[in-house]
Amino acid sequence: MPVIALINQKGGCAKSTTCVHLAAWLTKQGHKVAVVDADAQKSSSIWLASLDTQIAAHVIQSTDELLDRIPDLAKECDYLLVDGAAGLSESSRAILMRTDLAIVPCQPTGLDLHSASEAVRLVLQAQSIRSGAPKAVVFLSRAVKGTKLLGEAQALLGQSGIQILKTSVHQRQVVADTFGQAATVWDLSGRPAAESAREFEKLFAEVIEVLS
Repeated sequence: MPVIALINQKGGCAKSTTCVHLAAWLTKQGHKVAVVDADAQKSSSIWLASLDTQIAAHVIQSTDELLDRIPDLAKECDYLLVDGAAGLSESSRAILMRTDLAIVPCQPTGLDLHSASEAVRLVLQAQSIRSGAPKAVVFLSRAVKGTKLLGEAQALLGQSGIQILKTSVHQRQVVADTFGQAATVWDLSGRPAAESAREFEKLFAEVIEVLS
């Protein structure tokens, strides 16, 4: 079954947040989902353990173990998600060797755009080795509406050679609060949570369309 990896070297880009919300959304669609947590902080696995869900989380950080276990774990579920390490290490390369779709979340700031470009470079190297695989997309996370940076980031990312998803996830405190509240945005009430939920749903629908 498909393997979807979240890749970026910079912390704070919403990599783990996106991974957990994608896992929750796919589960709500009736799919069996598992997550490989390759990040040293183990944010995804800790978060998933706090949720009322049956999503299995596997902490795997060794390069060889990632290469060996990802294919077998993918056979046991409908979707296997991989929360990549913070930092473009050999484990990131191993993940890209076993991934069907790489997602690069990026904040619209100069430093984050530089980090995203390094992740894109790694993806392009993997595609060269694997004759085009994995598929890859970039999306803007923690965006701020009405800022010049948002438009500039979209323009710069458009030159990367990798598809940019139309949907951006905007910065809201409710999203930042979800980990501490052992929740996802679908579990929280209020307009900000509902708005974030709609953005995630649109984003993930795009992700699945890319895979199809």
